[in-house]
Amino acid sequence: SGNYYNQGEIRKKELEQSCCVLGIPASDVTVIDHRDLPDNPAVEWDTQLLATLVLEHIEAKNINLVVTFDAGGVSGHANHVSLHAALRYSVCTLLWVPPWVLRGCHVLVLESVNLFRKYISFLDVLISCLLPRDALFILTEEETEQAKRAMRCHRSQLLWFRQLYLLFSRYLVVNSLRLL
Repeated sequence: SGNYYNQGEIRKKELEQSCCVLGIPASDVTVIDHRDLPDNPAVEWDTQLLATLVLEHIEAKNINLVVTFDAGGVSGHANHVSLHAALRYSVCTLLWVPPWVLRGCHVLVLESVNLFRKYISFLDVLISCLLPRDALFILTEEETEQAKRAMRCHRSQLLWFRQLYLLFSRYLVVNSLRLL
């Protein structure tokens, strides 16, 4: 629930506002508040528990595409890394299905890039086009502005370095992904 700084209720509301900006109805937003999955950048979550919760959500919502972090978690956040590990566990251990399909649901993994590429904004488009990947999403100027508006809804998390992220991040312009 994002309660690391005892701001869980605030962050839930910010998430709903952000999703609204992106056109995602509140009925499609699920916040998991589980005592064994604390919001803490130093805590790796239990892979089996998280895998079970994710699979339940995929089935309950009839989801056909999941986009998740790669093994580096994009920012190195332990919770993000744990989510990738749980999805990999689900695909490779629990289901015995081809690695890119999770019960009829494709799983795309957002690729982490080095610090230089992470903060060169639209200049990374050319580099991303030249490198191998399974999917490449290049946002229009309108989509980039919409993504920025959605991120600004997360006021409790907009520290100075995240303000710089809004200005310079390539992830607000281009995202390269691989099938899990």
